[in-house]
Amino acid sequence: MSDDTLKEKISRRDILKNAAAGATIAGLSGLSPLPRKLSAAMIPTESVSPSVAYRVLPLISTSDIYVPPRGRGFMKFSFDFPEPSILFEGLRFSFRIYTFENAYAMDGDLMTVADTPDGGIDLSCTGLVWAGGQEKTSAHLTAQFRRIGTFIEWNIFVSMDQPIKSVAAIIRDVPRGKMSAGGGAFFDTRDDEILLGYPFGGGALNTARGMESPLAVIQQSDHDFFFLSVLDDKVRANRFYFQPGERGYRAELIYEREGWQKSNFFQSPTWRAGHTQSAEDAFRPHYEHVEKTFKIPEWEKRDDVPAWFRKIDLALAIHGAHWTGYIFNDYAKMLKILQWVVTQIPAENVLVFLAAWDGRYYWNYPVYKADPRMGGEDGLRNLIQKGQALGFRFMPMFGMNSANRELPVFSRIADASTNQIDGDQFSLNWVDWDNDRHFEGWGAYMNLGVDSWRRFLGDRISDVITRYHADAFFLDIAGGWENNTKADMHEGVRHLISDMRERHPGVMACGEMSYDALMSLIPVYQVGGAAGYPAAFSKYGRSFQHLSHPAPGRGSSGVHESGFSRFDPQSLSLSPSQIPTITIVDDTFDRYRDVMAEIIVRAKQRAGLA
Repeated sequence: MSDDTLKEKISRRDILKNAAAGATIAGLSGLSPLPRKLSAAMIPTESVSPSVAYRVLPLISTSDIYVPPRGRGFMKFSFDFPEPSILFEGLRFSFRIYTFENAYAMDGDLMTVADTPDGGIDLSCTGLVWAGGQEKTSAHLTAQFRRIGTFIEWNIFVSMDQPIKSVAAIIRDVPRGKMSAGGGAFFDTRDDEILLGYPFGGGALNTARGMESPLAVIQQSDHDFFFLSVLDDKVRANRFYFQPGERGYRAELIYEREGWQKSNFFQSPTWRAGHTQSAEDAFRPHYEHVEKTFKIPEWEKRDDVPAWFRKIDLALAIHGAHWTGYIFNDYAKMLKILQWVVTQIPAENVLVFLAAWDGRYYWNYPVYKADPRMGGEDGLRNLIQKGQALGFRFMPMFGMNSANRELPVFSRIADASTNQIDGDQFSLNWVDWDNDRHFEGWGAYMNLGVDSWRRFLGDRISDVITRYHADAFFLDIAGGWENNTKADMHEGVRHLISDMRERHPGVMACGEMSYDALMSLIPVYQVGGAAGYPAAFSKYGRSFQHLSHPAPGRGSSGVHESGFSRFDPQSLSLSPSQIPTITIVDDTFDRYRDVMAEIIVRAKQRAGLA
């Protein structure tokens, strides 16, 4: 029997009666998946209530996707989990609820749908199922769907008899194509499952792709784009998961509540989706929300960028001591390098980034004192004083969320170590510093939202600024927000930056990498993102090249753990918002001074200085 024939056998009176009672039309389970838009021929307005468009579709977790996966896959249930869905504006929607002990789906028999005067719909569900639908529990879920111009938006509200950890909006009929994560460059998804996380991976599996903003844009053709975004007013963990099928994706938008609060009631942010004819029209509305919500100032209007930085056209990343204690450049050699550089370019146009200026990289965190082997306090003071007299500006490096548990000082800040939302310890344990082919476990991941760590780190930064008159300070892993059980890391960064501005006016904050809301607090980064939508970064900030950027010659990454990579002599093909950078390791000045000189010439030409 065809779909249209089956519809004709349902009388208008029966449809209205069932819709009014909130009954599901379970008998339609044999229908083929609905097309993107319901046509008048399918549901005639003169004979059928609009509510029929919102019948419950008895889908399951494996509906319309490749089983098993054809490409890269992620962990998932090995059975069918109910996903009763409704159709709105060409997309099929369901929801899943996660507590701290199980996962739940809506009970399709307890779902009702009502039209709203503004053309939207309200979904209500008075019960959930678990154990793959074998068990039931009472709960209440309300979802509100709205048309906003050419886009659609929706929210959900859930209450249960136990704390709710996260919720997922499950969307089917999401088109396939090249994808951009959080404004990043578009990439070919092939038949892979895709997992995206915001911010800093959003607490996702470590194989996830990060997002600098909770936005995914899919390009079907030159003039056909689709997007999914989260319009939040706080920095919170979000994960986007895409499972491919023949005709589209099954997508999950997972929103995780703050781990330092527990409640039996959950309110989602606003989710948004829509089709556009250009990438600009897909990206721009999301970033307009971000800019307004987090009050991000435009670059030209920022008051946290000192006048001297606006003259910077070159950065020197001069590496100090590796984790093992190997010294690339001591303070005396650093000064010698600067005395040569000033013969090549005006010093006022150069930022000196001191990577691992404090001795053993990361191992000495969070002591932050001049290293005796590199020249001690007198050597560091002499470097900065004489360098500043030449016109250079100096920026020492600090680990925003890094501390060595093995150091005696750790007992003073141990309460600020991080546990994730489920209570498991989150450590800075993803680097093999000693090359024994095993990650190290002594690094605690610290939470600036906790007073003890924020005060301690702030005092150490302030001491270095006061003692040596640094012009800026660098916060490593600045974009490393992690959901946790103690405090909001983003608010911790806000308080730290505010305190530093009050204690040291005119001293600039710089971060390693960003996420959208962080752009309101820090103007300059080591990683400039948003290759797919450059305005998401360049409108508000600037960047120089990462400290792991290959040094001239063999391509050493210096103190960074990545070792060696190919040095590209054409590496100044940067965006206008990026500042050319020279990584200076042990042999750079002695053996590749001519390459340094060539890079400086090209940097000057790029800046109009030559």
